[in-house]
Amino acid sequence: MMAELPASFQPGLNQVIFQSEGERMVGNLYLPASYQSGDKLPVIVVTGAWTTVKEQMPAVYAQRLADRGFATFTFDFRYWGESGGTPRQYESPAAKVQDIKNAVAFLQTLPVIDGDRIGGLGICASAGYMAQTVAEDSSFKSFATVAAWLHDMDSLNALFGEETVQHRMEIGRAAREQYDRTGKVAYVPAYSQGDRSAAMFGDVSYYASTDRGVTPEWTNLFAVMSWHEWQGFDAMAIAPQITTPTLMVHSDGSALPDNAREFYASLSGEKQLVWTEGQHLDFYDRDPQVATAVDALVSHFQATLPHLTSVQH
Repeated sequence: MMAELPASFQPGLNQVIFQSEGERMVGNLYLPASYQSGDKLPVIVVTGAWTTVKEQMPAVYAQRLADRGFATFTFDFRYWGESGGTPRQYESPAAKVQDIKNAVAFLQTLPVIDGDRIGGLGICASAGYMAQTVAEDSSFKSFATVAAWLHDMDSLNALFGEETVQHRMEIGRAAREQYDRTGKVAYVPAYSQGDRSAAMFGDVSYYASTDRGVTPEWTNLFAVMSWHEWQGFDAMAIAPQITTPTLMVHSDGSALPDNAREFYASLSGEKQLVWTEGQHLDFYDRDPQVATAVDALVSHFQATLPHLTSVQH
């Protein structure tokens, strides 16, 4: 299967098809209004929270950054949204890291992209996935996180309790064994206000509102087999491996603020921390949090992906 591209790239949203590990992947390449045929632009790959699709918070940041002169790229990971792969709604950090690498390799083939000026922006849990990708793939010249969810096993135990974490490990393993044996996938809701078996429960307003996270493209399911791999992913261990210039935008109201500070302190390269105000979900789609983050991102990517002269202020 070959990549599928528009007949010509235009300012605005351009849908593209590429491959990751043999699966059909659907992505959106946003080009700024200033784009003209023949331009080769820096590109920011934007990834969102766990269980989400490209039309949710990644689209907010991709559009805002495109409005400021950058090319931006969002895509559905394998098992999610319009992209292929089974089991569906499977949150696999390893698969997502590989998908980001394959997305970058694809972007480097496009005539509108300067393959030497690639940045990565990870929001919430994908900050950890993007961090691992940036640590392992020298194609990335710049890295940023917004409201990063960065966990290790100790922080999960402290947040949810060891009994809950262990239970999720056990049901995740059992669900994986069932899938391998029978092909049957066990699911729980990705979000439910009252169902404590859901991946997220309680007042997580973003995932309860059709004005916010409940988009037609999003499926409110979570493959139980995800728990084992996702909980075992150690984002905190990655920080010392990162030498790429990094910006982190966070707040005391965002996820695991102590982990964000520790991660930042452990980074090995040039770095900047913008500590602002707001609750975690505000950074997905609400101002002033998004506007504050985007201003910081524009300054960071201008400085670290040089020779960009068309950015709009």
